[in-house]
Order: sequence, then C-alpha cells, then structure tokens
Amino acid sequence: MKFDRKNLSNEDLLKIYKELLTSRLFEELMINQIRLGRISKWFSGIGQEAISIGSTNALNDDDYILTMHRNLGVFISRKVSLYKLFCQIQGKYDGFTKGRDRSFHFGSKEHHIVGMISHLGTQNGVADGIALYDLLHQNKKVTLVFSGEGSTSEGEFHEAVNLAAVWNLPVIFLIENNGYGLSTPIHEQFKCKKLSDKGIGYGIKAETIDGNNVLEVYHKIKHYVDLIRENPQPVIIEAVSFRMHGHEEASGTKYIPKHLLLDWSKKDPISNYEKFLVDEKILDEKLIQSIRKEINHTLNEEWDKSLKAEHRLNPVEEELNDVYAPYNQIVIQPKTEKKSEKRFVDAISDALRLAMRKFPDLIIMGQDIAEYGGVFKVTQGFIDEFGKQRIRNTPISEAATLGASLGYSIAGGKSIVEMQFADFISAGFTQVINNLAKIHYRWGQNADVVVRMPTGAGVSAGPFHSQSNEAWFFHTPGLKIVYPSNSYDAKGLLLSSIEDPNPVMFFEHKALYRSVGEVIPEDYYTIPLGKGKLISHGDDITIITYGMGVHWAIRAANQFPDFSFQIVDLRSLLPWDKEIVSESVKKTNKALILHEDTLTGGIGGEISAYINEHLFKYLDAPVIRCASLDTPIPFNHELEKQFLANHWLNEKIEFLLKY
Repeated sequence: MKFDRKNLSNEDLLKIYKELLTSRLFEELMINQIRLGRISKWFSGIGQEAISIGSTNALNDDDYILTMHRNLGVFISRKVSLYKLFCQIQGKYDGFTKGRDRSFHFGSKEHHIVGMISHLGTQNGVADGIALYDLLHQNKKVTLVFSGEGSTSEGEFHEAVNLAAVWNLPVIFLIENNGYGLSTPIHEQFKCKKLSDKGIGYGIKAETIDGNNVLEVYHKIKHYVDLIRENPQPVIIEAVSFRMHGHEEASGTKYIPKHLLLDWSKKDPISNYEKFLVDEKILDEKLIQSIRKEINHTLNEEWDKSLKAEHRLNPVEEELNDVYAPYNQIVIQPKTEKKSEKRFVDAISDALRLAMRKFPDLIIMGQDIAEYGGVFKVTQGFIDEFGKQRIRNTPISEAATLGASLGYSIAGGKSIVEMQFADFISAGFTQVINNLAKIHYRWGQNADVVVRMPTGAGVSAGPFHSQSNEAWFFHTPGLKIVYPSNSYDAKGLLLSSIEDPNPVMFFEHKALYRSVGEVIPEDYYTIPLGKGKLISHGDDITIITYGMGVHWAIRAANQFPDFSFQIVDLRSLLPWDKEIVSESVKKTNKALILHEDTLTGGIGGEISAYINEHLFKYLDAPVIRCASLDTPIPFNHELEKQFLANHWLNEKIEFLLKY
C-alpha cells in the first residue's frame, strides 16, 4: 500500500492516525462490552476506518455528513462527545435520542451529522435537500452521504443520485463497497464491474478508490470537495474495502471464505498507515504505545462514566410531548376587509403565493409544477414571480423529493411537496412514515414540510387516481393531517400548515377544486390546526365528517326538513377536535360518522371508539359509520357512484332517526 502525503504536515498525518486508532480501540472496547452483555448490538467497521476518517478530514466542520452503521470515524473526527456516544449505544437518556433509538440512528446539528434509519438508501434524498439549501444560498458547502454497496440497489439511491444530477447539487455519494450486504457477496448484488460505473448513467463524475488507504481517500475527497465548492455538481466515489467482522457481532463471519479475511487483513488501514508513519520518522514504538495508552485511558474513563449514567424511564408526558416540535400557533387575522370570490383551487393557489412572499426560504417541489403549473394548475404562473429556483420541477421520484424536503428543513428551510395525486405517495412512503414523522421524536430535529395531496373520487379517475388515503397516515405519530372542505378553510389551513414546523399531510379534494367557491379575505390569515367547525346547528343527529363529506352531509340534511342536524367539519384529522365532537354528541345523543374513505380501518372507526369510550352515557343509539365500499375505487361512473359513501347516507340517517 503506497501512501502519498502531498501537502499534509506531520501534525496533519498524526491527527489522522490518532483518529484511526481511536476508532479501532473504541470498537474493540464495544466488542468486549457486547460479550459482557452490557450492550445489545454492535455493527463493526473494523477494516473500513480509513473511509470515514479520510473523508471527514477532507471536509469543513460545517459541511454536512450523512452516516451509516460503520461510520464511527465520522463521529470521532467531528469530536462528538464520547460520553454521549457511549450513552447512546446503551440506550440511556444522556445519549442523543433519550434512549429511543440505537447506535448511529441519530443526528447532531451541532456537529453537522445526520444519521441513518434502518431503511437503507433513504439518507441519499435527505442529502439532496441539504445540498439544495446550500446551493440556493450560495454557501459553497458540500454534503457527503454514505451508502453501502448493498443500498445502491435500492430505488431511493437511484432517485437521489438522479435528482442530484439533474439539479447539479453539491453532493458526494460515497459508496463503501465492503464486500458483503449482511451475508450476500457483491457478485450476487450487482452485475457491473465497478459501482462507479453507475456515474455514466447519471451523467456525473465517478471514481473507484482504495478505501483502505486513508491518504488516498483524503486526497480524492478533498479534490472533489474543492471542485464542487466552486462548481456545484454531484460525484460518486466508490471506496473499496472489506468488512472484517459480521454484519453485526452476533452474525459471525462463517459465510466469508477464510482466504478473503486473510488477504484483507494484510491491507489493514491502520497497521499499514502506522508503518508508513514509522518510515516517515513521525512515529516510533515508544510514541505508538504512548498514544495507545492515552486513547485507551480516555475511552475507559468516558465508558466508566457512561455506566453510571441513569437508565431513565422517560415520563409518559415527555414521550408524548417530544413527538412534535414545540409550536404555539398564533392565529393571524386579515389586515384589511378586502374580499373576493375564490374557488377552492384559487384559495389554495392564493395561500401558496402569499406564503412564498412571506417566507423567502420556502420552496415548492413537484412534478410538472413550474411552466405547466401542475396537473390541476395550482401553481400556474408562479415561476414568473418566484423563479425556477423556488418552483422546482422534479423528476418522477416521489421518494427522493420527500427526502429532499426533509434535508432542506434540516438545513434551515421550509418546503412544500406537491404529490401529483395523493395515490402516488405510496412511492415515497418510507420517507413520510419513517423519516418525516419520527425524526423529532428520535433526535429533536423538526421536519418543516407540507405535503399537498390532491385526493378523492367522484371524477371517474379509477383506482390509482381516486383513493382517499388519509387513514394511512392517521396511525403515524409525528404527522399532522389537514383536510379542508371549503375555500375559506383551504386558504387559512394551508397557511397554518406552512407556518407549523412539523410535517403536515394536506389533503385537497380534486372534485372540490372547481365546484365550490365563496367570498374570502384576500389578505394573509390562518386558522387553528386541530380545531373543527360546526357547520349547522340541530337537535336530532350529529354528523361528524370532513372534506367532501361535509357537502354530502349538507345535501342529505336538506332532504329531511322535519329534523335538524349538527354537522361537524373536523378540518384537521391529526390531531382531531375531540371537544367539538363531544359537545355535539352530548346535545343530540346520536352520532353518525361520514367519510369517503373505505369503511374498514377508516378514521371513523377511531372516532367511533372514542365516542363509545367517553360518551356512552349520552348515546340514545349506536354510533353509525357511513363510508365507502371495501373495494378499490372503480372507474365506471355508475360503479363509482355505488362505491361512494353518500350512496348509503340517507339510509344510515333514516336508521338513526327511527332508533
């Protein structure tokens, strides 16, 4: 192994050595602790330390790095507290996640590190968002994101690299090719000779380097870092190394041929670099032992301190409070009395335009939203005022776009993502459910993202463009769900959602876009999230609904002129307004829950359960649900009419009135 120091001083070379050695000795300590039963898992990076140490040293401390399982060296080089790391590994409160997540599944804004989640590949889209923020602000920063060779087979890797290439984002995609994905060897993972060959398909630079040569890693990364700072562009670097231990310690290495372990042991990144420093007269045996002793002392001291740290059971209140970023909404009233007629779609567009003017860091991303104005023309004309930097057409890549929205928030921005149809969110499900929703609870990072969801049936669009999928997200702590039924609420609730620093799934019924309208304020105003609205007053039945269901309920109520109905428009579904529901049910003593979504597993089941648990003594009849058929949504117009909940609504009302 040949080392080329180039312009590095003796002090630089010695610093790198100490970080390499600290990483190795840290790991050896952890392996010993897992054998003693003091920690549950350890994902060893022994044999790969040069990749993390070399690349981190090539960056500035304020450049973001997105890590994986085996990037302990990043945390060492960034001088992350050893005590907090040890607490994190033990699941203690003094770690980075208050015991809520394991090992390197966390981030630290202080150290410009974003950790992984277990769904591999997702970190790449997040890196795009951080890099986009830096690009738009001309910060001349570089984002580096790690992937294993296994995760390059994931669709999210492809989407993220392609997005970075199209947008010329300053991202280094660093692939650690360590020979195995858990137990699957590389010849069963990909067909190309080198993973850097993937760069050809994306039209970007790509290289393969020796991942065990710490100076080669450093110089190659530094070369591209300097290039990208002045000329933003993405780069793929494949660092070839080998995983000398199992996927995690319990896995063992029996599946690895012994000759491979022997061959790669001769290429050990630390022993070879140590020999080089000895030859350079920078190290000698006495200094080596002194450095080892000092590092071991520090590690043992911090480990012993962490053993004494509290294994705290977090109070339930604290657990619940940390699901969302703290936010006390201040409701904004219009500054003038100027009003105009706005269709639902115009109210949405108006809210977006006003928000873009108020928040200079706000961007909108989505397919065909720029010149074309989106398939529903919500953003038509926006590029004339805000430009293509802020109104960003994306490739057909829901996962990467949603990941980028999170990264953009981590860097300090706000973003709105338009799903072309709410149905297509399934292609980015992991980013919503496991990244956007969980990140604040895990390590205190908020996700300042609104996902706009054109939803609903009634337009003969068939099973892939008409789903009501709000219940998919209703079960996910950390998300907020908003679903307006009219122009006034659409504008005010969308502005409220944009102001909220938490992730909001904002549902817009397609059939309402151009079929309903009203006179609303032209100024900027907001509406409290989580608060329902009483549409009509009555004594006989409470109808609890939202979205299109509000209009169905109003029409149905008019067909029963001898009775009066309390129609509750929930407006927000997560959280939903228990108080307004309770007060209304107490008044009428009968409850009907109406939604367009299918019956089984719909939101109505949760509301019904709440009423039965908390309001049973006020009921004069069973709680009735009225929902759509438990089938996919048919295309044929007559079949669709039969499918929808309002087909059965009058029958349900008659049952309750007669009960």
